[in-house]
Amino acid sequence: MSQKLGKIKKHLKYHKHSLSKGHKISEVYLALLHVSIDFPILSRSHLGARAESEGNTGDWSEMEAMNQQSDPNPGKMDEAPAPGPSCLTTKELQQNLKTEKQRQRPVRLLFEIPSARIIEQSLSKYVVYQVVLIRSGSFDSRRVSVERRYSDFSRFHQQLLEEFSEELEEVSLPRKLLTGNFSPEIISERRLGLQDYLAKLYAIRCIRYSRHFPEFFTEQEQRQAHGLLRAGQFKLALELLQTVLQIQEKLVPWQSPVLLVPTLCALAVCHRDLEEPEQAFQTAQRALPPVRRYGLKNYRAPLLELLVDLGYQLRHPVARLQDELTVLRDSERGLVSFRSLKELVVQEFI
Repeated sequence: MSQKLGKIKKHLKYHKHSLSKGHKISEVYLALLHVSIDFPILSRSHLGARAESEGNTGDWSEMEAMNQQSDPNPGKMDEAPAPGPSCLTTKELQQNLKTEKQRQRPVRLLFEIPSARIIEQSLSKYVVYQVVLIRSGSFDSRRVSVERRYSDFSRFHQQLLEEFSEELEEVSLPRKLLTGNFSPEIISERRLGLQDYLAKLYAIRCIRYSRHFPEFFTEQEQRQAHGLLRAGQFKLALELLQTVLQIQEKLVPWQSPVLLVPTLCALAVCHRDLEEPEQAFQTAQRALPPVRRYGLKNYRAPLLELLVDLGYQLRHPVARLQDELTVLRDSERGLVSFRSLKELVVQEFI
């Protein structure tokens, strides 16, 4: 115990100079956390009493004087000590620090292609690669993936070359072979090559902010989901759209929130036709703010109309939504044709 107190006094003596130089108190305080893993942080009275019992009060008196200067009412601490860091053990403080660092960690997108499979059809044979997207910098428990063929990567690369040929001078797609494309060795080599290719694309700012980047990961699923929606297969469409939404949410830090609007509207339509009014209402509510903010006029009135209808059904307060819809309808009368949200959604991705 005395050895640990000695270490603390040594750190106090050293770091009081840091305080005088204008360093943050939190930086000095955190430096003391490394003295011991299991040693609880002592209060000021405990440390003072210990120092007095050892006949060595010089260092502590100086720190006490500094504390009194910064505290206009030092006596109140003894009467009603407020909960703070002194109530926590070093382990707890270090865990809090770790959590705070995780919050401040920059968000990045990581790509994995863990597997591939061969698909044989009557007239064709090809390999599809499972592409997994992971967002780092925060806890991301949703493992979402799509499957893409080599031809999809090739088409994507050509689209990027049309706009970003200079930026892609040092980025190349793994080459295509005339023979041996289905051997395990070639598939494994290409799988790793495609994974590295996506990482290099993401590292180029103008590409990860371009519209082509999210389209590569979602457009196929969106077209398939809207086809199912038009066919009345709302449950299957809902599953695909939820995958699309998860991918888009991972991409939003580098894209406009407008990216989510068509998917959220299609999800709201599916939920309503599946007689899930509460989910439909909540999903439509998520879509409305970006629609208002970015002036997406074609979505605004149909969304408001859906929200008002569902709000009355669910007995939610919708007076403001009704007023907004009335004003909007009056301003657009004779200028645009009124369509429901479902009529609007089924016309997309044809």
